[in-house]
Amino acid sequence: MSTTTIGKAKEEKALDKEVLLKAWELMCTAKAMTDTYEEHFKFTSKYVHATSRGHEAIQLALGLQLKPQDWVAPYYRDDSILLGIGMRPYELMLQLMAKRDDPLSGGRSYYSHPSLRRDDMPKIPHQSSATGMQAIPTTGVAMGVQYKEIMGMAPAGTEAPVVVCSIGDAAMTEGEVAEALHMAALKQLPIIYLVQDNEWDISATAQEIRANDAAHYARGFKGLEVRQVDGTDFPACYTLLHEVIGTVREERRPFLVHAKVPLLNHHTSGVRMDFYRSEENLAEHRKRDPQPRFFGQLLEMGIQRDGLKELERKAIERVKADFEEARQAEDPRPEDLYTHKFAPTPVTEEKGTRAPADKDPTLMVDCALFAIRELMQEDPRCLLYGQDVGARLGGVFREAATLGRDFGDHRVFNTPIQEAFIVGSTVGMSAAGLKPIVEVQFADYIWPGLNQLFTEVARSNYLSNGKWPVSMVLRVPTGAYGAGGPYHSSSVESVLCNIKGIKVAYPSTGADLKGLMKAAYHDPNPVVMLEHKGLYWSKLPGTEDARSIEPSADYIIPFGKARMVLQADAAKTAKGEAAVIVTYGMGVYWAKTAARNFPGRITIIDLRTLVPWDEEAVMEAVRGHGRCLVVTEETISNSFAQALAGQIANACFDKLDAPVRYIGSADMPAIPLNSTLEAEMIPCAEKVGKVLGELLGY
Repeated sequence: MSTTTIGKAKEEKALDKEVLLKAWELMCTAKAMTDTYEEHFKFTSKYVHATSRGHEAIQLALGLQLKPQDWVAPYYRDDSILLGIGMRPYELMLQLMAKRDDPLSGGRSYYSHPSLRRDDMPKIPHQSSATGMQAIPTTGVAMGVQYKEIMGMAPAGTEAPVVVCSIGDAAMTEGEVAEALHMAALKQLPIIYLVQDNEWDISATAQEIRANDAAHYARGFKGLEVRQVDGTDFPACYTLLHEVIGTVREERRPFLVHAKVPLLNHHTSGVRMDFYRSEENLAEHRKRDPQPRFFGQLLEMGIQRDGLKELERKAIERVKADFEEARQAEDPRPEDLYTHKFAPTPVTEEKGTRAPADKDPTLMVDCALFAIRELMQEDPRCLLYGQDVGARLGGVFREAATLGRDFGDHRVFNTPIQEAFIVGSTVGMSAAGLKPIVEVQFADYIWPGLNQLFTEVARSNYLSNGKWPVSMVLRVPTGAYGAGGPYHSSSVESVLCNIKGIKVAYPSTGADLKGLMKAAYHDPNPVVMLEHKGLYWSKLPGTEDARSIEPSADYIIPFGKARMVLQADAAKTAKGEAAVIVTYGMGVYWAKTAARNFPGRITIIDLRTLVPWDEEAVMEAVRGHGRCLVVTEETISNSFAQALAGQIANACFDKLDAPVRYIGSADMPAIPLNSTLEAEMIPCAEKVGKVLGELLGY
């Protein structure tokens, strides 16, 4: 774990003239790209961008050694890595200018924010703006690679892949980075964290923002080997990375490589270096420019000056030509905005037997358990992880009981208390070809995972222009039950439904939970499965019907199809004497109990899924009844239920006989522990019945 010293013999073994000349050509290309962007600053600054000036040596040393089976997560200053793996300047410029044919994002994301899925190049799953958030998804790729090797699912006939996460030193202070490093060390994953340290965090210096650098920090993670290198010395960088990459291919364990580099260009086109850097600091960084240093090294190796200058001249010409070609490329069309919100799902209709004659009534929690067991039996790509789901406990609600015992701790395993990792690692696992089911122990604990859910999971398909949908299921026990108090009772569906790019299910019966779990698994998009704790065992009075006949193994329910729980009499509906209750989760049982006081006058629709929701069924029912009540357990203000009521009122206004009503929990910051206060806060059948009576009497 010490600084590596590179010897001449080792350099010559790793390097040859062809590599050196290619590196020089690409280093000149990278500089020419920066110079061209600056020359056309008024044009190129329309969209924010950063370049690799000062970082070229370490980046090219990496990019030139990666192979098609490898994985890499470049960050926003890594255009030299992209050149190194074989991308044309023209292709990168299409993203710079947000053009329609941008191969990395279709004009949807910034320069050097790549998503790449080509057979002849390393794979680059989608990542966000890469200020630390990329560490977890990329570590998830490495975890997926390891899992496939354990399961015998890795491709034969090629060297083992390596996974590389590139990151700036300033981003190493992010808490999510610690979660990634911890899991890489704990699981001994085949990943290299390449930390490029230019001692700047926009305008903040290293002295202001960190107690030590990445190399010192990473040594605290036992099992993570740390190397350091002068990131401006191409031969040293290449040789060190040659050794590290080779070791990871053979020994399948993690490394962190810390490279010191200068920053020779702006932080971004929008935050220019003259805004905040002194002339003295700029002069000091320019002394460490890797290009003249490499030029001198090549001359010392006996490579002819004229030949190097000719390569430089051709690189500059190519960059200028590519720039002009990219300027002429087509911009996105307005209709392009709407593509790739979701990947197409194969589940479009209800199939299988919902209530087989040979099956017994089954608890809701067990229906989920049996669904996952069937999936794991059918598909080796299926695995389950989260806090306390392993064989020893099987989940705090026993929702994963026996799975760890039946399938082994490589397929069902505990994680540390790391909600961000639990959620964000699914991006990498999915990219590696797996289908993870993960669990956040309580809805109250989902907040640390929201950054990954919003920034990485939900946006991957859209911002990669359809290349990298994230197939994952996130199980979230939710709702108030048994005086759980402020940290075990929350409802969070409104926050989740506002994250565009994920689907949200909220079943109210065991049969629906099993059918939707199967649909969620086979959906190529991310799904959050909200499971009400109070329905798991049907212990609360009135929730007996949550316990249902376990459906057949092939039973599946498409998302966006509601269930008719109760149908009002046609005659009373025709006379305007009936109302529709639209609800989900525990609300179904409050509604059913309340409806007993209004025989024949109530229709109950269980949405089952909130994103998408069954707009057709709801609107048709409301238009036919003229009265509607939306029931939720959440607090009402700014909620999904309130928005739903607004949409109903807007679409059905001319058919309504009364205002659309809604009921939910009191608008208080948290659900108190005391059972009297809890009962006062959340809805119940009696409260629903009161509002229902007012609605019918309007």
